[in-house]
Amino acid sequence: METIKFKTHRVSYKDEGNEKAIVLLHGFMESLHIWDDFTDVLSKSFRVVRVDLPGHGGTPVMGEVHTMALMAEVVKTVLDALKIDKCVMVGHSMGGYVALEFAKQFPDLLAGFCLFHSHAAADNAEAKENRRRTINIVKLNRAGFIQQFIPELFAKSNVEKFAGEIQNLQNQSANTSGIIAALQGMKERAGNLGLLINTKLPVLFIAGKDDSRIPIQNIMAQAILPSHSEMLILGGVGHIGFVEAKKETLGMIEGFVKRVL
Repeated sequence: METIKFKTHRVSYKDEGNEKAIVLLHGFMESLHIWDDFTDVLSKSFRVVRVDLPGHGGTPVMGEVHTMALMAEVVKTVLDALKIDKCVMVGHSMGGYVALEFAKQFPDLLAGFCLFHSHAAADNAEAKENRRRTINIVKLNRAGFIQQFIPELFAKSNVEKFAGEIQNLQNQSANTSGIIAALQGMKERAGNLGLLINTKLPVLFIAGKDDSRIPIQNIMAQAILPSHSEMLILGGVGHIGFVEAKKETLGMIEGFVKRVL
């Protein structure tokens, strides 16, 4: 694992392959290792950069709140160090929020981006309350929260089938302070629907019909906003399409990158 300095911290990342760059961003309580299988394939044709976001994987906690702007700045620091001036960014869930913030701050560095089980709306009042409640649960029983939370991300029909993958994700989960800082950042994040409306960048949406976290209707409504939009809808898939529908999602991302980069 490679690291680079960001202010007083070291950011963990991996840089593999050559030529045109894809940046893969993991989601909440994940690490760059969720992309191991994708990287094995994509790095044969592209340069693949993966980053452990603050408080996740090998990157330490950087404060009580990890805002999406902070995370985007961390990613920008890595890309600057690697002298990457154009890429396609793929963000899973929370990683999609970071990709949106990156697109807002540094649009010239992107050839397009993918919201992989992610969306551009801010948390509503109910979602904010759920985040607050989750923070309290994590403080009391992090291990119990992880045991319950990860399986619920999968379509119910896939939980038994992917028991081993669920265990792997549970093992990757962040520490208590990292989980809380990310939850605070997501609770406070601004909406980026205006960005989707105004962006000239191509946007790929990947959505699961059985996603219990983000209703498919919400993503479909956002997918019509960009002037260049593509969408993959996955039947029988929840919030973890990179596991539940690996072949389909990998193929779609590979094709999208070839079209826009």
